[in-house]
Amino acid sequence: MFFHIKKLITAKQRKFILIFLDIIVIFFTLILAILLRYHPLTAAQAAIINYWWLIPIFIAIKIGTFQNYGMYSFIWRYASVKELLSVVKAISISSIFILAFLFFTQSATIPIRSLVFIDWSLSLVFIGALRILLRITKDHLVDLQYLFPFFKVKENKKNILIIGAGDAGEIVAREILRVSYTKYNIVGFVDDEKNKLGQHIHQIPILGTIAAIPYLTIQHNIQEAIIAIPSASGSVIRKIIDICEELDLQFKTTPKLYDLIDGKISISQLRDVRIEDLLGRSVIKTNMKVVSQYLKNATVLITGAGGSIGSELCRQIFAIKPRQIILADHSENNIYQIDMELKSLQSTSHKVEIIPLVIDVKNKDKLRCIFAQYKPNVIFHAAAYKHVPLMEYNVEEVVQNNVLGTKNLLSLASEFEIKEFVLISTDKAVRPANCMGSTKRLCEVLLQIESAKSPQTKFTAVRFGNVLGSVGSVVPLFKKQIKKGGPITVTDPEMTRYFMTIPEAVSLVIQAGALCENSGEIFILDMGDPIKIVDLAKDMIKLSGLEIGKDIEIKFVGTRPGEKLDEELFYDKKELKQTEHEKIFITKPQTFDQQKETKSITTLLNECYQISTADLKKHLMTLANSFF
Repeated sequence: MFFHIKKLITAKQRKFILIFLDIIVIFFTLILAILLRYHPLTAAQAAIINYWWLIPIFIAIKIGTFQNYGMYSFIWRYASVKELLSVVKAISISSIFILAFLFFTQSATIPIRSLVFIDWSLSLVFIGALRILLRITKDHLVDLQYLFPFFKVKENKKNILIIGAGDAGEIVAREILRVSYTKYNIVGFVDDEKNKLGQHIHQIPILGTIAAIPYLTIQHNIQEAIIAIPSASGSVIRKIIDICEELDLQFKTTPKLYDLIDGKISISQLRDVRIEDLLGRSVIKTNMKVVSQYLKNATVLITGAGGSIGSELCRQIFAIKPRQIILADHSENNIYQIDMELKSLQSTSHKVEIIPLVIDVKNKDKLRCIFAQYKPNVIFHAAAYKHVPLMEYNVEEVVQNNVLGTKNLLSLASEFEIKEFVLISTDKAVRPANCMGSTKRLCEVLLQIESAKSPQTKFTAVRFGNVLGSVGSVVPLFKKQIKKGGPITVTDPEMTRYFMTIPEAVSLVIQAGALCENSGEIFILDMGDPIKIVDLAKDMIKLSGLEIGKDIEIKFVGTRPGEKLDEELFYDKKELKQTEHEKIFITKPQTFDQQKETKSITTLLNECYQISTADLKKHLMTLANSFF
């Protein structure tokens, strides 16, 4: 009842209530200080009568000082040591003011120093205790039910188990107790750190390890689990989900660790487990302070700006506040959408000039006009055809778009002495088995050739695996198939892929420009272990609340043209060098016979539409695999 009443009290009313309580405490501490200073009791009573006029002086000076030091603007629900130190400072300053006042008024009959010192000591205790009590009653009122049974709420509650007894688990428990104690009953924690077993957090016991969840679920009638291990790997999350699925136990998870940095979480932030939580590694974050240095106030050209990677590049770079963003894409609709999205984010304090251009990267003359007019400082080249099976039937187009388009941009970057050039590459460029991957390998080679010729521009490439949720990728396909009731089509039960989220991929691409020291380097992300596509399909079925075989079937349809069972991120692990980021590596720049290799790639481009598709494909694959 008290919990609901206090919600109706306004901030102004809370301030006056706190001032009223402080007046009572100040009155009480002064009387107690006089009683302690004078003895016997009769002398103390006489002193109180003689010095009654001190009461309004003490109250006025202390309340005025407390107000000046912001003690009535603190939200005590979130009070920390910093706020308590402010209380100590305010009490001490007010005591100094009182001491000075009494000396200047020449109150010789009053034992000034001893009385003020005793009052200061008592004020620290009682006014500090009042703040601590306010925090307990506001933030941990429900904890009293563990101490006094008559505080327990009689309503039916959902029994909850918190998985993880670390900082995140403590935050979740505290917030549930504070906000939702009428709905949830936290039975206990589980944690694989055995030294925590038997201990308590907010009087809630740590009951066992993750392996004990089945036993605890039955014993305590657990109805929901909250996964509060924000730094856990995908394999650990998958293990927990499998246990919950077997027990028919509902489960939610907390935001990732970087979302809990301020030590606060709301119940609304608890969410269903998403597919990216099941990656075989922790999500990687970028140091945007380092990144922003080379992008702030720059003119940035983004090709393929309307695609999955390109549009996310636009969003993240827009947040860094460059001077201009040039959006380049051959799709009118894609450019329109990202242009409208970015313009909706504009504000009076955050103005970035957005230049939407419908352009084909194969058109070098048009590109030259753009370079001459806008003079970009940084280029992110994300324009490419990427769908492996589709490009097996469109060899000429993928060669022209991917290879010629990249060649045009590299040449112009050198000609106009662009500061930074970042190429988006793919794991399919390593020992390519398809046309798309082969063209991307040739793009890497062209970049490294150009880097040797043009020292004034830093050229770099970023190579990563599949991106979760990108247009045409497996996750949206599986979602559509699940929505239709199945079946989910998987090419081969042994097929594996590396996966990362779109924000991860883009932050890596942006950071590559900042970390690049030697032009021609290729950046590679430590993507953990590859994931089986069939396991991804199973996870998505489970996360949809459905049962494999009963609600949704998985159908194996065989590999498609150009597909490999496994992908690779590098040719030789010994050539990898770790950057200052523990999860980002680089390969040293390769050296090529510039004249010979440029001529061989130019010959390939000239053969488009001149020879048969089969012969062009054979030449493309042979050439791409000749570069190790």
